Amino acid sequence: MEELLNIDATEAARLVRERETTAEALTALVLEHAGKTEPRVGAYLRLDVDGALEQARAVDAGKVSGPLAGVPVAIKDNIHVKGQPTTCASRILQGFTAPYDATVVQRLRQAGAVIVGKTNLDEFAMGSSCENSALQQTHNPWDVSRVPGGSSGGSAACVAARSAFISLGSDTGGSIRLPASFCGLVGYKPSYGRVSRYGVVAFASSLDQIGPFTRTVRDAALSLKVMAGRDPMDSTTPEREVPDYPALLKDHLKGKRVGVVRSYLDEMPNREVAGAVQRAIDHMQALGASIVDVELPHAEYGIAVYYVVASAEASSNLSRFDGVRYGLRKPADNLLGMYEQSRGEGFGSEVKRRIMLGTYALSAGHYEEFYGRAGKVRTLIKRDFDSAFEKCDLIAGPCAPFPAFKAGEKSDPLSMYLCDVFTIPASLAGLCALSLPVGFDAAGLPIGMHLQAAAYDDAGLLSAAHALEGVLKPEVDRVPAIA
Repeated sequence: MEELLNIDATEAARLVRERETTAEALTALVLEHAGKTEPRVGAYLRLDVDGALEQARAVDAGKVSGPLAGVPVAIKDNIHVKGQPTTCASRILQGFTAPYDATVVQRLRQAGAVIVGKTNLDEFAMGSSCENSALQQTHNPWDVSRVPGGSSGGSAACVAARSAFISLGSDTGGSIRLPASFCGLVGYKPSYGRVSRYGVVAFASSLDQIGPFTRTVRDAALSLKVMAGRDPMDSTTPEREVPDYPALLKDHLKGKRVGVVRSYLDEMPNREVAGAVQRAIDHMQALGASIVDVELPHAEYGIAVYYVVASAEASSNLSRFDGVRYGLRKPADNLLGMYEQSRGEGFGSEVKRRIMLGTYALSAGHYEEFYGRAGKVRTLIKRDFDSAFEKCDLIAGPCAPFPAFKAGEKSDPLSMYLCDVFTIPASLAGLCALSLPVGFDAAGLPIGMHLQAAAYDDAGLLSAAHALEGVLKPEVDRVPAIA
C-alpha cells in the first residue's frame, strides 16, 4: 500500500473508481503517513481524522461520486471548512468555527474529494516563508532546516511529504508559486476571477486567488476544472465557460511562442537557478516552441506597487477583526481600549506592519502620493504584459531568485519581500501563472520555473506546462527523504 502515496491524484481517483482500492483505505493510509511525518514537517494545524474517514466511507458506499472521488485533499487555514476552526494562523481568530464551506471546498466535496485537514500558513497569508504563523513552524520536507515558502507553506509541505494528494492555497503575490518552487511541486495561480473567493478570508481583494498544489500538471488541470466557474456569491467571477482543462493538455509546443526576459536569467545571482531554467527553455524549443525576447520595463516596480496596494487592501479588510463579533476579545475599560488590546495582542508583527503601512497609504494626506500612484503604475505593468503577449503566448523565467533558504536566514522584512520579485507582476496584472519543477541544486533542493500566460488562457498555460513536464520528468522525479 505504501507505493500508493507516490501516485498522483488522477491515478488515485482512477483506482478508487475502478475498485482497485477503496477511498477509506487510501484516506487511512494518508492519515497514518501524516502521523509519521508531521512531527518533523508540521504542515497541518489540525487533521480531521474522523471526518475524513466518514467522507471516504460515503464515497465507497456510492453516496458521493465525481472526478476526485476518494482523493485526500488538504485546505489552507484561511479557507472555510464548515464546522472546523478557521484560524488564519493568528491568535485573533481564537475560538472561531467556520459556519459554512467556501465555494471551492463545496465544489471539491461535490467532486468527491476527501477533506483531511487544515494547513499552516503565514498569519493572514502575509509572508514568504511560513515563519509568520502565530501557531507553529512548518518545515520543508526536502530539508527540515529550511522553510517551505509562504504564505501557503503548510499546503505545499503536506503534498511534498505525501500526506495529501492535492492541497489548496491562496496566492496574492506568489503565495502558491513560491512554496511550490521551494517544495518541488506544481503550484497553480488561476486567472483573477476564474475561481471563487467566497469563503476565503480576504487579504487583498483585488489580488487574492485560490489554486492547487499538485504533483503533476494534469492534477492541477483537473483541480481547476472542478473549482472554476461563475459563483453568484463572488462578483469577480464572470459568466465564462469552464473548459475541460485535462482534455486540452498536449504533449508538444508546436506553434507556441515563448517569451523570455533575458535580464532575469543573465543577471540572476544564483547560477544554478538560472541554469535549470535555461535548460527548461531549451527543452521548450525542442518541443516545437519558438523563443522570443520580450521586455517588461515596469516589472521592476512590482514589489513597491504590490506592498502599497496589498497593504492598503489588508488595512481595510482586517478592520473587521476588532474583538466584537468573533475571535479574541481582551477586556478593557472602554470600547476603544478593547479594540486596542484585542488587535494588539491578536495580530502578529508582520500583520501589524502591513496594516500600518496600508493605513498610512490610504490616509487623506497621502492617498494620491502612494495608493493613487501605485494604481497608475499597476496599469503600466499590465500594459507591459499586454504588449508582450502580442509577441508570445506565454512567458518563461525563474520562479524564485534562489532555492529554499534556512529558517531564520531572512530576518529583515525587505529581504523577505524580495523573494516574490518574479511572481508579483503576474498577480498585479491578473494573469494565470504556475510554478513547475525543473531541476535541483547541488544540495538537492528543488528549483521551480515560472510560466505565465494572458488572463483566461489557463488552458494554454496548463497544456504548455504539461508538455514540458513530460520531458523533464526523468530529471525531477524524486521524492523527499522524509516522505
